[in-house]
Amino acid sequence: MSLTSPALGSPAAWTDARLLYALEEVVEQELNRHLKVAKDWMPHEYVPWSDGRNFPGLFPDGEAWDKEQSRVTDVGRTALVVNLLTEDNLPSYHHEIATLFGRDGAWGTWVHRWTAEEGRHGIVMRDYLLASRAVDPDQLERFRMTHMSEGFQSDNRHSMLHSVAYVAFQELATRISHRNTGHQSGDPVCDRMLARIATDENLHMVFYRNLLRAAFEIAPDPTMSAVRDVVVNFRMPGHGIPGFERAAAQMAIGGVYNLRIHHDDVLQPVLRFLKVMDIDGLGPEGRGAQEELGLFLDGLDGEAAKFDERLAARRARMEARGKA
Repeated sequence: MSLTSPALGSPAAWTDARLLYALEEVVEQELNRHLKVAKDWMPHEYVPWSDGRNFPGLFPDGEAWDKEQSRVTDVGRTALVVNLLTEDNLPSYHHEIATLFGRDGAWGTWVHRWTAEEGRHGIVMRDYLLASRAVDPDQLERFRMTHMSEGFQSDNRHSMLHSVAYVAFQELATRISHRNTGHQSGDPVCDRMLARIATDENLHMVFYRNLLRAAFEIAPDPTMSAVRDVVVNFRMPGHGIPGFERAAAQMAIGGVYNLRIHHDDVLQPVLRFLKVMDIDGLGPEGRGAQEELGLFLDGLDGEAAKFDERLAARRARMEARGKA
């Protein structure tokens, strides 16, 4: 699994090609483990087809969409659109990881398997949204065209190691976002659907997290730097969605995804599992990155505490208005 080199600890020794080769065995092991625990499921079984009816267009009896037709909450609707549009950019995500990881061997098998599993998510979410009339279908399609026409480029496309570090956190962030969207949706059918999707996302997170652990074992300094860079500059892949900032604010207030959730439920679980802050024997680059990461996490926790206070004050004001 390791390479024979007089300077393995040196970041300069670890090119993307060498890391891909060094981690190939781990990828194969994790792929085999994933295939044993992953369960196939049918997207059409999670869609309330009997709720569906025609929209205007080719059908004379088509019924125009109206917000009152859906049982989904406002925050649930916003989060569902963001989550689906994020999934819609799967072709761009596939292109990026296929370019970075390759299409051969265990890496290539994983790339294609991951893409196939992720494809289910967009299928079932769109079918649910249209059958249940949870969102305006015309607006949804306009958003999709705009978002996909712009494409997606990862902030970490320059480095295979940065990309592995990013998806270790991002897959968990996506799982949390889907799961909380289901909880806040107001629709048990939606909740069950998103719970199924979240299970996939968690398995994907485990794959990348374990791969990142192996990277720490063979190349600790550059891996620590990559984790530092990814955590400090983290953005969800849907940040280019039209109206994302406003939607993100609504999701934060609604308890779908916010600073506290990001710190406590996404960053900390992965970092604790990897024991990132306890790794010793690092060189100057790794130690510096570790220290910077610790300082950033302390600052983020403080920002999350301020957000918690503002959110509690907002809820108190709303409750007071409701009683008045």
